[in-house]
Amino acid sequence: MIMKLFDSERKVMEVLWREGELPAGQIVKILKEETSWNRNTTYTVIKKCVEKGAVRREEPGFICSALISRQEVQNYETEELIDKMFDGSKEKFFAAFLDGQKLSKQEINQLKKMVNELS
Repeated sequence: MIMKLFDSERKVMEVLWREGELPAGQIVKILKEETSWNRNTTYTVIKKCVEKGAVRREEPGFICSALISRQEVQNYETEELIDKMFDGSKEKFFAAFLDGQKLSKQEINQLKKMVNELS
């Protein structure tokens, strides 16, 4: 499932990815501690995530669980960035990423290995 998540929605998703299935009240407590959000803000964001299909809400207890994975969101966000900033060119993206980067030999070898596995 591919969808755009706003920063606030990603905060709710991060809690669910990290903690697993939780009652909405527990998400409220966690996000109050992490972001100082109040109860209404958190419930509003959870509701938006449910409407988008990113979160499943089950009763009783308003139990929430993630319907999309962190990897799916990362893949979508990366493709969106490459499309928007690099005209869809992964080559331009990597060139910009590597420009001026100090990579260790281990990082270079790992990148080489990843590229070789693609072919």
